[in-house]
Amino acid sequence: MPLSVVLPAKSESAAIGHTVTAILRFYPQAEVIVVNDGSTDDTVQVATQAGATVISHPYSKGNGAAIKTGARAASGDVIVFMDADGQHDPADIPRLLARLDQGYDMVVGARQKGSQASVGRGVANGFYNRLASYMTGHKVEDLTSGFRVVRADKFREFLYLLPNGFSYPTTSTMAFFRAGYSVAYEPIHAAKRIGKSHIRLLRDGARFLLIIFKIGSLYSPLKLFGPVAVMLVMLGLGWYGYTYTVMNRFTNMSALLLTGGVMVFLMGLISEQITALMYQDKR
Repeated sequence: MPLSVVLPAKSESAAIGHTVTAILRFYPQAEVIVVNDGSTDDTVQVATQAGATVISHPYSKGNGAAIKTGARAASGDVIVFMDADGQHDPADIPRLLARLDQGYDMVVGARQKGSQASVGRGVANGFYNRLASYMTGHKVEDLTSGFRVVRADKFREFLYLLPNGFSYPTTSTMAFFRAGYSVAYEPIHAAKRIGKSHIRLLRDGARFLLIIFKIGSLYSPLKLFGPVAVMLVMLGLGWYGYTYTVMNRFTNMSALLLTGGVMVFLMGLISEQITALMYQDKR
């Protein structure tokens, strides 16, 4: 089937040429699209010489914005998304495509132990995976991997949901689960990136923390808000039982905890309805 490979790139001249060449070695007829997201080096020239079609943003809009640009421009029935920094091996593409042929709508390259860029990011990704598994009821092996193969028509259904930043993998995975599409994971090894990472711990730490809440809001908010509401109500009842036994009275703290539990539950209920509207079939 017609195949498009989309590579978001920002100042990746050191790796982009090798990556494009390796892709075309495996799939000479593939459409390779490099989305230049405001690069300040020779990314455009190197990618063009390697045989890729280059689409340039006039300024840096973010990794997710580059993904959306590439998805809109891709002509293939199947789209492969990869990082342009040399972490992902094009030799793994056939294995991901083989899983797609088994009836899946998205196949994610799941990074194995030792593939993480740092211990901190490995711990964070492990936490995201466990939280997403709880939310969806399915085992999520790698929520944040940028190496994935998707059916183009289904992926484009959720372009309006994708953020312009680095959390597009999280959003797209949860959206596919919510829509009832089939998602599979294929083990891969991610190499050390070529060049300098664009992720900064202090700058992006808070943004990645928001991924936790996005996971809940994109799938089933009540699964996130519900346990918090129950915990607040139980604390309120427990505190009331203590103060009634010791002081024979109902305190403001008990009222605050019980009211907070009810409010959190109602917020989750409203969020659940909003989420359902987000995924309504606009066709």
